[in-house]
Amino acid sequence: MALTQQTILEKLHDIPAPGGRMSLVEAGAVRGIEVEEKGSVKVVLAVEATDPKVAGEVRKTVEASLARLEGVETVSVTVHPLLATVQPGPTHAAEPAPTWADKIPGVKKSPLSTAEAPTDYDDITSYNNFYELGTDKRDPARNAHSLRTRPWVVSVDGECEAPGEIGIEDILKLLPQEERIYRLRCVEAWSMVVPWVGFPLGDLLKRFKPTSAAKYVAFTTLFDPQQMPGQKLPVLDWPYREGLRMDEAMHPLTILATGLYGELLPGQNGAPLRLEVPWKYGFKSIKSIVAIRFEREQPATTWSALSPDEYGFYANVNPAVDHPRWSQKYHRNIGEGLFASKQPTQPFNGYADQVAQLYSGMDLSKFF
Repeated sequence: MALTQQTILEKLHDIPAPGGRMSLVEAGAVRGIEVEEKGSVKVVLAVEATDPKVAGEVRKTVEASLARLEGVETVSVTVHPLLATVQPGPTHAAEPAPTWADKIPGVKKSPLSTAEAPTDYDDITSYNNFYELGTDKRDPARNAHSLRTRPWVVSVDGECEAPGEIGIEDILKLLPQEERIYRLRCVEAWSMVVPWVGFPLGDLLKRFKPTSAAKYVAFTTLFDPQQMPGQKLPVLDWPYREGLRMDEAMHPLTILATGLYGELLPGQNGAPLRLEVPWKYGFKSIKSIVAIRFEREQPATTWSALSPDEYGFYANVNPAVDHPRWSQKYHRNIGEGLFASKQPTQPFNGYADQVAQLYSGMDLSKFF
């Protein structure tokens, strides 16, 4: 039997989460699975536990169980302990989980926003590419109810002095939130203008003190087919992965989005945390991020690995470099109707003055 992510997931279905009422998969504890060459398996878990010993016991159990699978040579399991959910008692009620319609307090306007009018909220939240929730443009909105965004922890490691993790609530409290109205250009030749709420990615990365060896930043999406039904099908090599060069990641235009239209990010748009790089095609904007890693070498990314002739690592918007199957010279604006005129696409999606110097001397037809 071939060793695959699905094989690992099925095995994790047999291992109980702390408390014993559900399996690790049913409890939403599986945050990432990697199956590499020569039988190397890496698993990232997040379990509710007030005692660090519990997380250690889970790690040992999973490592021992996976090591018995045919074809497994090495197993690496990372377990992030989460505070157990507070149960309502006789003198207090349980705090309600946030909804996507909840306002984000203290959002400030940004001078980096475009003056263009934003696309309607209904269009932004109903026309989405998020294969984890389905491949049809309407699937993510239909299936987003299954995505649980609390608790949510992002692990940060690799070439840094202070590896660790940070929860979404801390992100919202510690990092000042700004409105960034950005153009979004999909590689499929359509476009929107989105009033994101978020903060510069660099502000978060600096907290973990990347070393001079860190040349790239890699990102990973949640892997949990119970919450993300699209992952039950081998449409892509799950989990979704993306990456940036360090200078791209630290650029002030690059943000992590936590919301849009002043409210918490809807599930179909990548809740609770997604990358947004406005001068790149939309597939670089990885959603529902659970892991960030500082890398020495250029990381593998999902679409580039699947079809390197069609989807490059850089993915800079470039009307001079067509997709092999369609032109990138023009795009249609979502919300303007099927019969609206197409618009000319600008280099770097109109952000050339701010970012073109990052690629000085590079052949952008080769490094696309």
